[in-house]
Amino acid sequence: MDQTQQIINTIKEHKSVLDEDKSYEDIELVIFKIDTISYGFYGRDIKEIIAYNTITFVPGCPETIMGIINVRGDIESVLNLHKIINKPTSPPSRHSRIVLAECDGIRSGILVDSVDDVLTISKHEIFDTISTLDQGIRSYVDCITMYQNNYVPIIDIGKLFQTITNQQQ
Repeated sequence: MDQTQQIINTIKEHKSVLDEDKSYEDIELVIFKIDTISYGFYGRDIKEIIAYNTITFVPGCPETIMGIINVRGDIESVLNLHKIINKPTSPPSRHSRIVLAECDGIRSGILVDSVDDVLTISKHEIFDTISTLDQGIRSYVDCITMYQNNYVPIIDIGKLFQTITNQQQ
């Protein structure tokens, strides 16, 4: 076997190892704020980000559900993330957004104070959660990352929706 063929074989071996190693995958995140603190959602769970719209109150809903909105003919519930993670509720502003999310067959809007960024990061930029996280958010956080020199907890929408579903039963 000549030297060229050896190099080609070595490249093929390295490529197959890289293909099997999923740690090089990129992860899309939606970075948003509640009050002055940044959080993230996995982009795979976010279907749309829409400007704040009038939310229609529905009597009998738990306080974690603000009400419903009409999104191009589809009626969607809107969750009050402030109440879920035990943060003071602030009135909506021109920066407020409703993040339309879907996970495990459940779809709902989530009101956030602002959406700061949608970005793609390497899987290597994701870290295990830290023990100093606020108790109100800890059970929903999957992991953390760094954004603009700050730790950003990444909220698992599946865990969030599961909690809301359990409250309604």
